[in-house]
Amino acid sequence: MKRERRRARSQALQALYEIDSVGHPAEEVLDRYGENLSPEANEFMRKIVHGTLESGEEVDSMVAESAPEWPINELAVIDRNILRLALWELLIWGETPVKVAINEAVELAKRYGSDSAPRFVNGVLGTLVGRRNSRKPSTVK
Repeated sequence: MKRERRRARSQALQALYEIDSVGHPAEEVLDRYGENLSPEANEFMRKIVHGTLESGEEVDSMVAESAPEWPINELAVIDRNILRLALWELLIWGETPVKVAINEAVELAKRYGSDSAPRFVNGVLGTLVGRRNSRKPSTVK
């Protein structure tokens, strides 16, 4: 299933890129990108895309908070969507282990982004996860 999830994330990123860059309807795009996935992977891809789209403002504000020198609308479309996808998976959905989500985002950045994208994505995600963890109350007494 690991390979299927990686493929579903890749398809989700491509769908988010298309939706963001040319504004095609999400369901139309998802139908096309899900054709070659197993039913489980297709469901995972759809969950990622819908979740990312539904939490757009919240996720964008997280990026703005951790990378204020890079306004969200000035980021490369692919980088912006890698961050959105990863942040939704990490901080909103919360069912993917932190290390896995960050690693998968960095791998997407290596595959689809510029030479500097993996380092940028890793830095932004690391900063946000660190901030979120430092805000959680300690359970040790």
